[in-house]
Amino acid sequence: MEFRLALLKDHPRHVGVLKLAAEKAGWGTPAAQGRFRGVAAAESFGTYVAQVAEISVAEGGHIKVERVVCAVDCGTAINPDQIRAQMEGGIGFGLGAILKSQLTLTNGAVDQGNFDSYDVLRINEMPQVEVHIVPSQEPPTGVGEPGVPPIGPAVANAVYAATKKRIRVLPFARNNLTTA
Repeated sequence: MEFRLALLKDHPRHVGVLKLAAEKAGWGTPAAQGRFRGVAAAESFGTYVAQVAEISVAEGGHIKVERVVCAVDCGTAINPDQIRAQMEGGIGFGLGAILKSQLTLTNGAVDQGNFDSYDVLRINEMPQVEVHIVPSQEPPTGVGEPGVPPIGPAVANAVYAATKKRIRVLPFARNNLTTA
């Protein structure tokens, strides 16, 4: 966190979301026994998002994303409920992509024909998500996609905190890490 804040010291909106996410996630205090945290921030479509992911690691290396704290600065919040819903949806979509979803090919043809063979995040795998909106007087910006980019790096950083293993290939399942 300190490293990111130092790098972004001249970018107040990045700093604002990082500090809010860290505060709401309890970044300065130890995580609960068996839990590990990671953080990431991104800017897309004029919207600034930071996320703190908290994971647990079970026997056999099964990881579970337990909680995600998201801070978003999208300028003036026109519809806060919609902003929260878009961030939650982006986090769920991103988690599916980084943890398990993949297309494979055999002889140049896609193996997955439908959702019965294309593994997506299931509702019971969705973590607790908290979304905090930064009060702003800036013009409103987009919230459709900006919740997606930081979730992968935040979870990967939490996995590193837990295992000291860097994830460089997606989905995580290809790194001998499975989801519980």
